[in-house]
Amino acid sequence: MEERHITCIQCPMGCQLTITIDGDIDEITGLASKDAVVTVTGNTCPRGEEYGKKEVTAPTRVVTTTIDVEGGDIPRVSVKTASDVPKEKVFDVVREIKKIKITAPIKIGAVVITDVAGTGVDVVATKNVKA
Repeated sequence: MEERHITCIQCPMGCQLTITIDGDIDEITGLASKDAVVTVTGNTCPRGEEYGKKEVTAPTRVVTTTIDVEGGDIPRVSVKTASDVPKEKVFDVVREIKKIKITAPIKIGAVVITDVAGTGVDVVATKNVKA
């Protein structure tokens, strides 16, 4: 049995979570196996429990960055993944995003890359850019 202490980042509360893992833990990645029993305490809402379990079994992240814009009133537009991607795919996602350049005009929410790095997640613009 192993115990880990992390801060929840799902809301501004920043609950101090204690995660207890009863089961196999991969020696290389430090992740609990899918059949391990994971108990989370210290959370004040259900999102904290979900976050704690996910963080020790299959952590994910939302990726935010910028993309070059051609013919726009600004040279770059902010973008983000539409949902979280597996943590081990973050660098693949960023490398794929950095390869492209888009043409203005761009609207907030416009999909600029579909299925980025084979994750099944789209990359969307988070700012309007005028031509």
